Amino acid sequence: MIKIDANGKDFKELNELIRGSDEVTVDNCLGQRFIASGMSGKNITINGVPGNALGSYLNGAEITVNGNAQDAAGDTMNDGKIIIHGNVGDAAGYAMRGGEIYVEGNAGYRAGIHMKAYKEKLPVMVIGGVCGSFLGEYQAGGLIIVLGRNPGSAPIVSNFCGTGMHGGKIFLRCDEISFNLPKQVKTRKAEPEDLEEIKPYIDNYCKYFGCDSSEILSGNFFILSPDSGNPYKQLYVQN
Repeated sequence: MIKIDANGKDFKELNELIRGSDEVTVDNCLGQRFIASGMSGKNITINGVPGNALGSYLNGAEITVNGNAQDAAGDTMNDGKIIIHGNVGDAAGYAMRGGEIYVEGNAGYRAGIHMKAYKEKLPVMVIGGVCGSFLGEYQAGGLIIVLGRNPGSAPIVSNFCGTGMHGGKIFLRCDEISFNLPKQVKTRKAEPEDLEEIKPYIDNYCKYFGCDSSEILSGNFFILSPDSGNPYKQLYVQN
């Protein structure tokens, strides 16, 4: 195991040092981008605030952040875990096709945009608090689970949830769906068998962040999924 002081180091130097060991602790992290990009077989603890694209193209490493993370955490990740003891910025899990992201607090805009399942891989993102607009935008596969654990008046998701969604599922833990959804997205209350599907990920969330899995699962969940009977007629500009 090695400990690295990130103070004054750019991301290239920092990543070179991280590659030197399978067990790494990074102290005094402050905005360095691309930390652990493409890495596998490592267990990395980050104390501080990593910059954009933390764990981009991650291929099997496990990253724990004791702090917040900035935008595009888990961008196009293929495997592994990212565990954030704080909040995460915009576009978390952008185009991820495998692995798991756990956020103790809130997520910004466009969490899970272009998330997709790939062969046997199932990407999963669990957000403990609330999310900004465009949650699950163009989602094509995988699971997004939002627990709404933060007190206050903020809705569990903001505007345009599921815009362009054509695969996967979004689980929302809330008492009602009080916001507008695209016509191509359908919603229903989760049944016990649905909760069994997400229980392993809720158990992981509670293991990482010290809460009660049974208490969370006793809440009311809704499932958002694409309406195959009312598909999007055009997702992209045509010549």
